[in-house]
Amino acid sequence: GLKDIFHSFLMIKEIRHTGIVVDDLKKSLWFYKEKMGFKVFKRMDESGHFIDKILGMTNIMVTTVKMILGNGQMIELLDFSSHKKNILQASINDIGPTHLAFTVNNIDEVYDDFLHDGVDFISAPKVSEDGSVKVVFCKAPEGTYIELVELLKK
Repeated sequence: GLKDIFHSFLMIKEIRHTGIVVDDLKKSLWFYKEKMGFKVFKRMDESGHFIDKILGMTNIMVTTVKMILGNGQMIELLDFSSHKKNILQASINDIGPTHLAFTVNNIDEVYDDFLHDGVDFISAPKVSEDGSVKVVFCKAPEGTYIELVELLKK
């Protein structure tokens, strides 16, 4: 009925992007471009009434960098120059969003490459108990956990 039509009209269509606040924009750009394969899509310095209102703060100065993968999936890095940042000492089991997961072709190659460039890992890649995937978690420069998953042939 009418309720179903109204409900489908309000339905979320897709995930637009994931916002990641960074402390060192240059280091984070290096990681997401060189290590993760993202391309910069749009870079903006934002300030003014609109951004202050939607974020509920005053006199914001923030550089935002939208980055995309080849398939169009997007992340947004935010570097607030106006407001002091707290660097999260996040744990993988904290409540709330804890990680981004990405599918990779050869997890062992990625692991060796990232390790060579000083990226921190929780462990070496491990095969799941059912043998369907090989998984490893690392940390991006701002502390965000990144899960890398290789789908294994059955």
